[in-house]
Amino acid sequence: MAEKTIRQKILGVFYPTLMKLTKWSGKNSKVLQHQAVPPPQDLYTLSMQKNNGQTVPLSEWKGKKLLLVNTASDCGYTPQYRELQQLYEQNKDRLVVIGFPANDFKEQEKGDDAAIAQFCQLNFGVTFPLAKKSSVVKGTGQNPVFSWLSEKNRNGWNDQQPTWNFSKYLIDEEGKLTHYFDPSISPLSAEVRTAVSGPAM
Repeated sequence: MAEKTIRQKILGVFYPTLMKLTKWSGKNSKVLQHQAVPPPQDLYTLSMQKNNGQTVPLSEWKGKKLLLVNTASDCGYTPQYRELQQLYEQNKDRLVVIGFPANDFKEQEKGDDAAIAQFCQLNFGVTFPLAKKSSVVKGTGQNPVFSWLSEKNRNGWNDQQPTWNFSKYLIDEEGKLTHYFDPSISPLSAEVRTAVSGPAM
């Protein structure tokens, strides 16, 4: 799985067109923003399991913004891995990007954790943390981090779960959810860059 399949290469070629079409139609282009509020459940009580099996408390990144993104290797939005890496490299002093591979949408992430990591590093140079493959949509098997992100009784205001692969949630330096970006909002868009570079809300 390390090298791109023919399908993945075709999807990569059509990615710019996909972004233009979705922007024109407004599909998958929602942005939600809210004044940061103290969450009913402290985000920093949660941990993520990295794709190598290591468990890391989210409190390790307290003081930096977090961009949490559900990802997939066989999706029209997969080229956003490269954009996420660029955003991460350009903002390492203030931002940590974390990818959460998931197979929740049309069987677009069939690989295991080792294959996903290899694919991301080889094809997109990904160095930001990747979580162990899990489910990010609401249900009994939902990753606890995404349960926090998509339940307002936990995060304080947002019930929006991922609408597709590469939905993005921005957490401020104090562990408060401030933004949700739909998949068609590029990680390098003005909306995301402004949110990342701005002061805590």
